[in-house]
Amino acid sequence: KTRFGILGPNGSGKSTLFKILSTLLPLQQGEAILEGVHLSQSPDQVRKLLGVTFQSPSLDNKLTVEENLWCQGMIYGLKRNIIKDNIDESLTQLQLQDRKKELVEKLSGGLKRRVEIAKSLLHRPRILLMDEPSTGLDPLARHELWQYLTKLVDQHEMTLILTTHLMDEADKCDQLLLMHQGKKVVSGTPQELKRSLSGDILTIKSTQSLTLLSTLKTAYGEQVTMQDSVIRIESPNGSELLYEITQKYRPLIQEISLHEPTLEDLFLTRTGKTFLSDA
Repeated sequence: KTRFGILGPNGSGKSTLFKILSTLLPLQQGEAILEGVHLSQSPDQVRKLLGVTFQSPSLDNKLTVEENLWCQGMIYGLKRNIIKDNIDESLTQLQLQDRKKELVEKLSGGLKRRVEIAKSLLHRPRILLMDEPSTGLDPLARHELWQYLTKLVDQHEMTLILTTHLMDEADKCDQLLLMHQGKKVVSGTPQELKRSLSGDILTIKSTQSLTLLSTLKTAYGEQVTMQDSVIRIESPNGSELLYEITQKYRPLIQEISLHEPTLEDLFLTRTGKTFLSDA
């Protein structure tokens, strides 16, 4: 049981990888193995392992919550008693029992997302694939969604694989794959990835950024870079460097800040691009 995130900006290849893993696109080269099953050799067997929640809604708005789930169960060929038991269990776990007879079109975005998840879990998959699960949700609904996902992973002992472009969502994953232009950049736990950067990150804005960049490069070498007119320095002694630079170059500094490394910093260090600029 684990939460595996695929993080990347728009256009990085996340959706293509998602379509391959969900067997919607054929694997043209390489190999993918899910739960010991080779995707290219046994796609039908892989589909039995998967529950899939797409970014675009797949619910019928004119049916009730229960009717949507019954349709899903019938599509999978489940017996009626199993469908009934699984619907009750899924709705209880996702706190949707009181919405059972309600038309989907009357539900909020967060509730619809939970019904989508219940639908994906109806046949009790080993792996739940989710494409941008928080799309269109407000912060509170996103927080509640993650609470439910964490409980489901633990209760069903399944693997959750999700794509995201949200840093806070990626931080909640147990393992993370960072993608750029259709390729793997790096993978590991979010904590390991952030620790791979050398210390703190110092960022500086200046009305004379090119002059200050040249001066700082002469003083501190290759650790000084600039992206989108913001000067950036990685340093194991960030507080000392902040004080030193502020004292020496105060007239050239418009704004200066210090923070611990983030996944966005990692992306910039490994690709040379800011996260949004690659979109």
